[in-house]
Amino acid sequence: MPPCIFCKIIVGELPSTKVYEDDEVLAFLDIKPINPGHTLVIPKKHFENIHDMPDALVAKVAVAAKKIADAMLNIGVKGVNVGMNNGAHAGQIIFHAHVHVMPRYGKDSFSLWVGKEYDGNEREEAAAKIRQALNP
Repeated sequence: MPPCIFCKIIVGELPSTKVYEDDEVLAFLDIKPINPGHTLVIPKKHFENIHDMPDALVAKVAVAAKKIADAMLNIGVKGVNVGMNNGAHAGQIIFHAHVHVMPRYGKDSFSLWVGKEYDGNEREEAAAKIRQALNP
């Protein structure tokens, strides 16, 4: 596996445009932003995705993402999308956990997913499977 690009950013081997940093979290501008100001919030310790991270660190990353989202609203951003891709099938392409904080200024080229209706008993079956997995 090639060295992690985000780990290289954390140790200063690669440049970044930092917007926030504390002992456990780093946030910097995405090099291919959805809109200007698109920020990535990452744990400084390497974890592949949310499933590998300790709950306390997930909370710290989420709090940092909220701080950045709040700051964006204070500079005239009209709305903010916050998201995290976990695993290749979810669109993750850099396998170091990261949260996207994406400013929205009104009309732009970023689009959201289109939902679909459940078929038959599909909704209750999905809910039952999740409930069972939560309480093994």
